[in-house]
Amino acid sequence: MMHLIFSPLVSGDCSLLEVAVPVERLKLAKRRWRGAADDGLEFGFELAAPLKEGDTVWQTSIARYVIRQLSEPVLEISLDVAPSAAAGIGWAIGNLHLELSAEPTRLLTADEPAVRQLLARLKVPFTPTIALFRPGRFARGDQSTNELGPSHKH
Repeated sequence: MMHLIFSPLVSGDCSLLEVAVPVERLKLAKRRWRGAADDGLEFGFELAAPLKEGDTVWQTSIARYVIRQLSEPVLEISLDVAPSAAAGIGWAIGNLHLELSAEPTRLLTADEPAVRQLLARLKVPFTPTIALFRPGRFARGDQSTNELGPSHKH
């Protein structure tokens, strides 16, 4: 039986067993999609706004079903550079209308040929890796990561 979801739960019971509903980043950005939890329970999503990592979408007396974004291939750029160089790298990636996120010690961007070509041309070292990629999130030192917000969309 498929459960139809229109919005995340306002509050889930964190004491219940968590069952992941794994989803790819690009699908998570959509408002209409189907997915299945790790235990096989199926869901149909018809949302007013996209869900986010960690949203609880269904709950029973023994478990709560939580959105878990899947990791994906990304390019990691170390922030062991001058702040002006990091800003320039971020500008160059954004100027190609490609997505970026910043953590305290690294920048992440999708592993795409255009990014690889750009970084090679700029002589910026990078490391291909697999990570949770959440574009538009920028850490400021040891402070929590902030999102650009819903007004900043591409």
